[in-house]
Amino acid sequence: MIGEKIELVIHPGLQLGRVDADPGQLEQVILNLALNACDAMPHGGTLTIETQNADLDESYSSSSWPAKPGRYVMLAVTDTGIGMNARTQAHIFEPFFTTKAQGTGLGLATVHGIVEQSGGHISVCSEPGHGTTFKVFLPRLEERRVAQA
Repeated sequence: MIGEKIELVIHPGLQLGRVDADPGQLEQVILNLALNACDAMPHGGTLTIETQNADLDESYSSSSWPAKPGRYVMLAVTDTGIGMNARTQAHIFEPFFTTKAQGTGLGLATVHGIVEQSGGHISVCSEPGHGTTFKVFLPRLEERRVAQA
């Protein structure tokens, strides 16, 4: 799926928290983000997928609206592709917005909808010529304490 010119690097987090999300929808999120990343690297590059626990504080949430402070599991998808300018980034989650000649413009809108439905949020960091990183933050479920007798 990703092509032979693209190197896939995976950095799985240790002791990840649990999230309340549909596994099929999470697969769709990863697939859509990975496909977009591959499209952004027509001559090859590196696709990195990373997971880790993340605690977001008030300062992060105030600068990254609508993020809320709390405990999350973060999924990051990073490419070394062509990147996006600020004007493009402002529209990427809109339905039917696309920069591709044959795209539908539904991939990132779907990702955004799934993430919001799961109670999380998504951020993007990109610069033309320097690639793109999408970070998906899904709320971590509190661990259940087992009563000891």
